[in-house]
Amino acid sequence: MTPMQSRLGDPGQRNLKAWKTIRRGLSLSPELRRGLAVTLVLACGATAGRVIIPVTLQQILDGGLTETGVDLGFVGRMMLLALLAVLVTAGTSGLMHLRLARVSETALSGLRTRAFRHIHDLSMLHQASEQRGVLVARVTSDVDQISRFMMWAGPMIIVNGGQAIMAVVVMGIYSWELFLTVMAGMPLFVFAIRWFQTRLANAYLTVREKVGRMLGMLAEVVVGAPVIRAYGIEDRMRAGLSEAIEDHRWAASRAGGITSGFSGVSDFLTSLVTAAVLVVGALLVAGEDVSFGTVVAFLFLVQLFIFPIQLLGEAVNEAQTAVAGWKRVLDVLDVPPDVADPGDEGSDLPDGSLGVRFEDVSFRYPQPGERAREATGTKALHHVSVDLAANTHMAVVGETGSGKTTFAKLLTRLMDPTSGRVLIGGLDASSLRFSSLRERVVMVPQDGMLFRGSILDNVRMGKPDASHGNVQAAFVRLGLENWLAELARGLDTQVGERGSALSVGERQLVTLVRAAIADPDLLVLDEATSAVDPATEVRISRALGQLTTGRTVITIAHRLSTAEAADRVLVFEAGRVVQDGSHRALIAEGGTYGRLHQAWERGTSRHSARSV
Repeated sequence: MTPMQSRLGDPGQRNLKAWKTIRRGLSLSPELRRGLAVTLVLACGATAGRVIIPVTLQQILDGGLTETGVDLGFVGRMMLLALLAVLVTAGTSGLMHLRLARVSETALSGLRTRAFRHIHDLSMLHQASEQRGVLVARVTSDVDQISRFMMWAGPMIIVNGGQAIMAVVVMGIYSWELFLTVMAGMPLFVFAIRWFQTRLANAYLTVREKVGRMLGMLAEVVVGAPVIRAYGIEDRMRAGLSEAIEDHRWAASRAGGITSGFSGVSDFLTSLVTAAVLVVGALLVAGEDVSFGTVVAFLFLVQLFIFPIQLLGEAVNEAQTAVAGWKRVLDVLDVPPDVADPGDEGSDLPDGSLGVRFEDVSFRYPQPGERAREATGTKALHHVSVDLAANTHMAVVGETGSGKTTFAKLLTRLMDPTSGRVLIGGLDASSLRFSSLRERVVMVPQDGMLFRGSILDNVRMGKPDASHGNVQAAFVRLGLENWLAELARGLDTQVGERGSALSVGERQLVTLVRAAIADPDLLVLDEATSAVDPATEVRISRALGQLTTGRTVITIAHRLSTAEAADRVLVFEAGRVVQDGSHRALIAEGGTYGRLHQAWERGTSRHSARSV
């Protein structure tokens, strides 16, 4: 085995993997198999017409040209047959392409939808470990490569493959000597195809990987433009993006070079076979073993046979790219979701207010390829046991990295624990149907994520069937009607990409209204009062006061004023619960909470002094 073969792997194994990929892809896209028999019949019609032309030419040369002249009647019949063959070929070819276009686009849109839904089913940890652009490429660019193959290379392989087979049959009928002359050159074609295919498979897989990396870098540069400009790192990011683009250019150029090499080799071999047919054919005509018309028809048949092989380089090019894209999509679909919806086998949350219980919960961040229950990475929570009664407001405090956010994500089942159980309303969170869990338990993240559209559109995400009046009433209920009135277009105000048209505080106001209209029984807040101006903070605080009334609330508190107002405070340190009690009791106790509270008070005093 050569060093190249060692690096690329055994060609037979790789071809087997390619066929497995294709079979798996077809099993996930049953639309591609529907009506396949009719499509193949149309393909036969498209190929038969092409082979009839050389046959009619042979008949005209051998039967229409006589010693007495031209048999116009016979020639006319042959010409009519050729015209009919051309019409049949055009009609069946058009219908075949139309059917393939409709079937392939329907199937691939289903594959794209399935991949998109599966990405959303994956855990937050898996999504965070992948570049967003790479995941987007799996659903868009990679599926587009499959679509391009189905629309062009796939039909070409079917039609030209059938054409080559029919040409071989007719050649065998015409002259076994000329047929063997053509077949003698086929081992060279087969060797060239296998040699180039081995290298194309690896080359185009590399191209797809480079496309994903390039799109990932581009997404980061576009989304992070404000930070890039703020820190003056344009040159560094531009260099990284340029490197990704250059890597893609190099990979694509290498793949294109291999394809061009195959085209050149196939042209040379075609010329070689054609010359051999001419020489052997001339000798056979001289010996009166075959007719002149047979040799001329044979030359056309050779072209009909070899032309598909010449195009096979481009078809293999597209096929390898499509298989590589298909494999990347299947790689996503093969990742089992760590946080799976139990579906019909799951339970619904009980009616009424919801309590929460953590039973000896530990959590480790999984290494690549590990499931949550098998994780061996950094341990973020250590044997946490907490029991929170319904209609209680609990604040969760601790230094950065102490485990607060992990606690919240486990509570809302964005992740599952490595060991232990999380119970909501007395039921194991892993047994709850997502439809029930997402309706009754809502988390308001700190960043106030909004989607392109209006304020009305974003609020309605909390309750899609909410009327305009319901949304307006939610703003009034939270005391935000004055802020809404200050906006020129009110609820129709466009928020921009990721809410960029609004300030940080305004985005947080919209997310609070979105949570309010969802009307959850358990509300998890990741401190929504950080990084805002005093006036907006007052609005947020008032809105929170209304929003948290009458329901169970857990707040990840970054400002300890929130903890002061809570019924209960849970203090995390290094992934462990080190204190648990009311604000007053914990202040009297001192410890970690007392230290954090003193540091917060000093920081607040300095900020107030600077503001005076």
